[in-house]
Amino acid sequence: MTGLADSVVRIGPALAVALVLLSMLAIGLNYLGRTGHAVDAAVSILRAAGQLAVLAAVLALVIASLWASAAFVLLMSGVAAWTSAGRMLPERNWASAGWRVHATNAARCLLPVAAPTAVVVIALVLSGVLPPTGLAVIPTAGIMLGGAMNTTSLAGRYAYQALRDRHGEVEAALSLGLSDSEAREMIVRPAAASALIPGLDQTKSVGLVTIPGAFVGMVLGGASVAAAAVMQLFVLIALLGVSSVALVVTAAMVSRHAR
Repeated sequence: MTGLADSVVRIGPALAVALVLLSMLAIGLNYLGRTGHAVDAAVSILRAAGQLAVLAAVLALVIASLWASAAFVLLMSGVAAWTSAGRMLPERNWASAGWRVHATNAARCLLPVAAPTAVVVIALVLSGVLPPTGLAVIPTAGIMLGGAMNTTSLAGRYAYQALRDRHGEVEAALSLGLSDSEAREMIVRPAAASALIPGLDQTKSVGLVTIPGAFVGMVLGGASVAAAAVMQLFVLIALLGVSSVALVVTAAMVSRHAR
C-alpha cells in the first residue's frame, strides 16, 4: 500500500507482527508486574481493534450528514460519560451497584464530560471557525470528549480516594460548623486538581517533547507547517479549556453527592 498512510507507518505483515508483539508486551508486563491491569489491557486492546473497525464503517455512512454526525457525537458522549462514571469508584463498588446507580452516575458525568464539549463545538460552528460538516465536527468533538473524559475519570477517582483517606478531616470540618459539601470540598478540590497535570504538561511540552498527531497528519496531508502549528495550538487550548471545566464541575459534583 502506498500513500499518506505509508508515510507514517507501512501497512503490511510486519505491522501486524508489531501490533501482536506490542500487545503481548503491554499485557505481559502488567501480568508479571502484578499491576492488576493485565485483563484490562487485553480487553482494551481488543475493544480498540473492534471499535476502530466499526468506526471506519460508521463514519463512511454518517459523515456526509451533519445531523447523523451530531447523533454519532451524542453516542460518543454517552459512552464517555459511562466510562468516567465507572472509573470514579473502586471496581468492587461499581460492580456491585445496580443499574440505576450506574445510570445515575453516568447521567451526572454527562455534565463535566459532554457539556463543555458541546458548548465549544457549537460555538465554533456558529462563529464559522469550524465548518458545519461531519468531517470537521466528529474529530473535533472526539478529541475534546476524550480529554474531558480522562480529566473527569481522574478527578473523580482522586477526589473519592481523598475522601476515603482523609475522612477524619471532613469530620473535623463538620464539627467546626461547615456544611457537608463545604467540608468535602476542602479535601476534594486539591486532590482533584491533580487530574489536570497531564493536560498542562502536554501543552507546555508540545514541540519540545511531543509532536502531536494532528500536526503530523496535517503536514503529511499537504498543509503548511504554519497552518498545522496553528491547528495544533487550537486543539491544545480547546482541550485545556474543556478539561478545566470538567475538573471544576467534577470536584463540585463529588463534593455535593459523595456519600
